[in-house]
Amino acid sequence: MRRIALHPMKPCLYLIGVLAAATARAATTAASGFDPLKHVNLFIGTVNGGNTFPGATVPHGMIKVGMDTDGDNFAGYDGRPQFNVTGFSQLHQSGTGGAVPLSNFKLFPVPHCPITGFEQCSTTIDSRKTLRNILPDGSPDDFASPGYFSTNLSTGVRAELTATRRTALHRYNFPSNSTMPRILLDVTNDGQTSVIVPELSINPMSGRMLASANFATSFGPGRYNAYACVDFRGDGYTFDGPAEWGPYKINYPDKNGVDLAQHYYSWGSEHGDLLTFPQDTGSAAGTTAILARVGISFVSTAQACSNAEEEIADWDFARVVSDSEDQWRDILSRVQVDTENVDDDTVTLLYSSLYRTHIVPADYSGENPAWKSSEPYYDAFYCNWDTYRTLYPLMSLHDPENFARIVRGMIDIQKHEGWLPEAREAGQPQFIQGGSHGDPILAEFFAKYSVHAASLGVSANDLYTALLADAEDQPPNWNIQGRQADVWKEKGYIPSDTTYPGGANTKQVSRALEYAFDDFAISQVAKMLGKTADAKKYVSRAQNYLNSWNPAVTVPGVANVSGFFQPRFANGTFNFTDPRHCSVNDPTMSTCFLNAIRRDGFYESSPIVYSQYVPQDTANLIKLQGGTARFIERLDWIFDDNYFDSTDEPSQQIPFMYHYANAPGRSTQRSRQIIATWFNTSLSGLPGNDGAMGSYAFFYLAGMYPLPATQQLLLSSPYFPQISFFNPLLNKTTTIKSVNFAGNPADGTGGNVFVKSVKVNGKAYKSNCYLEWDVFTSGSTVELELTDDINVTCGSGKSALPPSISTGGYD
Repeated sequence: MRRIALHPMKPCLYLIGVLAAATARAATTAASGFDPLKHVNLFIGTVNGGNTFPGATVPHGMIKVGMDTDGDNFAGYDGRPQFNVTGFSQLHQSGTGGAVPLSNFKLFPVPHCPITGFEQCSTTIDSRKTLRNILPDGSPDDFASPGYFSTNLSTGVRAELTATRRTALHRYNFPSNSTMPRILLDVTNDGQTSVIVPELSINPMSGRMLASANFATSFGPGRYNAYACVDFRGDGYTFDGPAEWGPYKINYPDKNGVDLAQHYYSWGSEHGDLLTFPQDTGSAAGTTAILARVGISFVSTAQACSNAEEEIADWDFARVVSDSEDQWRDILSRVQVDTENVDDDTVTLLYSSLYRTHIVPADYSGENPAWKSSEPYYDAFYCNWDTYRTLYPLMSLHDPENFARIVRGMIDIQKHEGWLPEAREAGQPQFIQGGSHGDPILAEFFAKYSVHAASLGVSANDLYTALLADAEDQPPNWNIQGRQADVWKEKGYIPSDTTYPGGANTKQVSRALEYAFDDFAISQVAKMLGKTADAKKYVSRAQNYLNSWNPAVTVPGVANVSGFFQPRFANGTFNFTDPRHCSVNDPTMSTCFLNAIRRDGFYESSPIVYSQYVPQDTANLIKLQGGTARFIERLDWIFDDNYFDSTDEPSQQIPFMYHYANAPGRSTQRSRQIIATWFNTSLSGLPGNDGAMGSYAFFYLAGMYPLPATQQLLLSSPYFPQISFFNPLLNKTTTIKSVNFAGNPADGTGGNVFVKSVKVNGKAYKSNCYLEWDVFTSGSTVELELTDDINVTCGSGKSALPPSISTGGYD
């Protein structure tokens, strides 16, 4: 595994309002010698489709400045050494599919041009691209830690990157033989080469470059404007301005030109600016170091400049790195683990997963061009279908203040656009995936923090109004926001044979199951607000999953497995989709991705997976599938015959569903086997697009699985003898201890890892299978007695099993 270059840590600066608690945690961290930043590997998942971002950003920062290569990673960077560097751009996403997002406004250092000079410099992306230096182990000479990235290029240039929320700071160290160091700004090559209407200008006195263009989003129909303001300064020496300057078209720099209008813009051509800087003649090493400060805005170039001047007025690269590290340390140190008898890779996997949960969504406050508001504005929801299950419940545990800001931003979007955001990029709605999932995100926040909502700036009335808009109002285009609400209210399912105006007639079963869970989430908020009639209405709608259940469907050649969710015609009769459809065992090898003509009824996952997906009423699902023994057999079959798909979000809860059948030991073993099989600290250490893989893996490692929009978390055993969660809002720490921890089996099978009994604050707890939220709000000590007997149970008593609608657990 490639190790990460870490920089000397400086004293932390902490957020207002949590200063005392953060200082206490810092003292504890210093005393223990444990620094979570030393256990973050930013390169995990940068190949093999993880699409993770290893560049520099702050928690939830708009700026994600990183290196772009010509390899295969939608976040720009490919960790394999054979791929060339094409630039260092300011905006990226992390963990996405779709088309390549953002990657705007690339800078690129040019140490040498032909001897004839400026106008013969190669500027196109293909002609300038450069390999990296290679380390003795065969990996590229790249380094990263939270808030910092560097690489050594084969041209002799060393590039370093760091960031604030809206501004990137680059440092390019040119070799001694670079007598005319140059840097170009590429305006047209975003991730998709989608640019139209590029504009750019150069101030020849200062070298300031102003650039803007219109770009395509990566997972939807929208386009957006972005703006950049780029300034330069010598690092360790001074200069008054550039020695040469000019815009370029393709490979033809126009020396002494000052804007794009001075040469002929054409569609499909590459355009940008090129600057030459005076050499640092006083450098003892003969090298020249140049800083580039890049402010970004979605409003204007003037605001991009203002962002840069406000956030990095001092041009102090080390200070920006240190401040970023402080922000990351504050977030990551809210989770503390005892590492005794735990291998280093497990610790790294936990903190790297936690780190990635704070990359998106991103804080674009002040950068919404559509309307002015005093509320926070968050973007890069990519996508709620991926994240509502585990990412936001993890924020509930340790970052409620940022969670509240995200919720406020979502509510503000609903006020102005009519519906809660689902997927979003650069201010534009993107395609909805399986269903519509702003509802369980808001409900997750309110279920955990209703008492604190007002103090966190969240209006309960506005939150509930936003939920009802999603539930009751049909949008003009349910492909990008809201639900297909009218027919859902009329029939309680989405017919597969009737075309309705307003969106694609696809994913009918997936959407019906997701809508049912959305309504359950709303019912929980209604109950907490004392809206008894609404609570009853929406909990009834939450049971509409039954309308899509066909008990007669079987799988060819498989005994003892019958009953699946299926598409249904408008007249009430069932359509048919082979339960193996879109699984690895599908005879037709079909996929279930977005396609407007697909009528199979499912999104990404197979009917086999979706037929286990009723988080709000698993007890009744067990009855539908023939009782507890048959349910366990069915879960075993899903795993043993390879129907479980670790890359698909509806699969994520399946390993923990043994809990509902009073067999939690099997949940523990299955979840551990998944970690052993699919997750590691290598470049290819994720099974698919990261999306919510970070929070998903984190919960498995922490020995829990959340039930969004509820007060419960399913309980297993952590990979650590002790794990603690600090809540800065409540100033409480909850600690989970494995009193007889004996390590983690490497293959996830067997071991002294099964929970035999649970105590909370020294008293026997009502269940061995879940914890109530008040355990975390009161700052409790949870003690787990572990055994090597997989046949443990949830305990005795009516409250031992996790709650379901049909058992009255949510009454």
